[in-house]
Amino acid sequence: MNTPQVTIYDTTLRDGTQGTGISFSVADKIRVAEKLDAFGVHYIEGGWPGSNPKDIAFFEEAAKRTWKTARIAAFGSTRRAHLPVDQDPQVKLLLDAATPAVTIFGKSWLLQVTEVLAVTPEENLAMISDTVAFLKKHRREVIYDAEHFFDGAKDNWDYAVNTLKAARDAGADLLVLCDTNGGTMPEEVARMTRDVIAQVGVPVGIHTHNDCGVGVANALASVREGAVQVQGTINGYGERVGNCNLISIMPNLQLKMGIPVVPDMKGLRELALFVDEVANVPHDIRAPYVGSAAFTHKGGMHVNAVQKLARTYEHIQPSEVGNQQTIVISELSGQSNVLMKAEKLGFEFKKGSPEVARILTEVKRLESEGYEFEAAEGSFELLIRRLLGLHAPLFQTREYHCTFRRAMDAVWNKCEATVKLQVGREEEYTVAEGDGPVNALDAALRKALRPFYPQIDAVVLEDYKVRIINGQHGTAARTRVLITSTDGHQSWGTVGVSDNIIEASWLALLDSFEYQLRRLPEPVR
Repeated sequence: MNTPQVTIYDTTLRDGTQGTGISFSVADKIRVAEKLDAFGVHYIEGGWPGSNPKDIAFFEEAAKRTWKTARIAAFGSTRRAHLPVDQDPQVKLLLDAATPAVTIFGKSWLLQVTEVLAVTPEENLAMISDTVAFLKKHRREVIYDAEHFFDGAKDNWDYAVNTLKAARDAGADLLVLCDTNGGTMPEEVARMTRDVIAQVGVPVGIHTHNDCGVGVANALASVREGAVQVQGTINGYGERVGNCNLISIMPNLQLKMGIPVVPDMKGLRELALFVDEVANVPHDIRAPYVGSAAFTHKGGMHVNAVQKLARTYEHIQPSEVGNQQTIVISELSGQSNVLMKAEKLGFEFKKGSPEVARILTEVKRLESEGYEFEAAEGSFELLIRRLLGLHAPLFQTREYHCTFRRAMDAVWNKCEATVKLQVGREEEYTVAEGDGPVNALDAALRKALRPFYPQIDAVVLEDYKVRIINGQHGTAARTRVLITSTDGHQSWGTVGVSDNIIEASWLALLDSFEYQLRRLPEPVR
């Protein structure tokens, strides 16, 4: 395999875990590393073995595995001040991690050298040189991260460059320029990358943070000037506002700049979602390339154009990164939205047909009352069927009731719901308890449907959201409830709107069950 023009260095498992709310177990870290390796990432920084037992355990597990494309890297610092490198326990742990690559960081900024490390500029240079040389003597690939390089270079260019030369002369394989504070602009990164390469004469990499929102732009600017490695994290996890987002960097390099970095970009969205799931972080629907909204079209004129030629409003084909085009229905919709959305649901209409006009009119009427169908494809399909006379209800609800009971000593509280419904000629009347009114209604409705549709047990409520529509009306405001359900194979959304939150929840629940039950076999009598 040819050496890549630009390598991808992932530090999700180390720098990414410094982000607020991000934590991985040892098992999590191994799973993420295996996913990164399968995707084709070149380096995976597993952690800092000198900082905690969890990272030591990760390297022990990593050593037992065969990695297809990635080189595992241990991370640490230069030796301590005034301590021989072979006596530094932290440096010894870097060797004990038994990784083919080791990344160490050192100080580039005189302010950090004199005020934080409290050493002379000369001792700092010796700390860098000694540590790199020691690791190279033990046959490790050494990547040197020049911490705070850009701040240091602005303050004292000559000293910042001398720290790089100290690492270079000691044998470092790569010098990485770090915008540790995330405060440098792309034009500055470009200029300083170009000047460093001219003066130092060895390969450089780039490590940026996103404090000014330009972490990705800074990394791309550095690559344009000759940087051969980009360090970052999946989904931009990291300290403060995060690191350079590799999920944006990789397609920008490969699809936009023509620099191949991984074998197949089609798994990009899956990788992003996988890491979010393992980290227990909500997906960013607006994430470039991989977010669920990245190729979503709502405005009628946009949809009309996309229907004729997708690239009018899509900068790449969504499938190139494992995403897909989505058409949503809203008050901004035109007939093209309805047509494309209906086609995806299995309906076929002609533009200008009275059916499409009827659906569009009803959608706009309902949205004026507070409904939204963007994430409620289940309710939208049922709406079409009802308008066109294609919907035969599988059950009829006759009445429901919900009460709240609380012990006087406040030891317990429960909600109780009763549901009366009819399937064919048979009626079912049930009572169920729940932790809240929606939970109780859900339980009672399932209990009533189960004798006729035992498959209902496979339907699970996945998410429940409440939105106050006109908050200026205070307690009289209308409420929109969006429910996401799943059967383990697919997920669907349904919506309900009412002045009463219980009623809105009930309407969304009914649609959720009705939508799924119509896909099941005929009811058991």
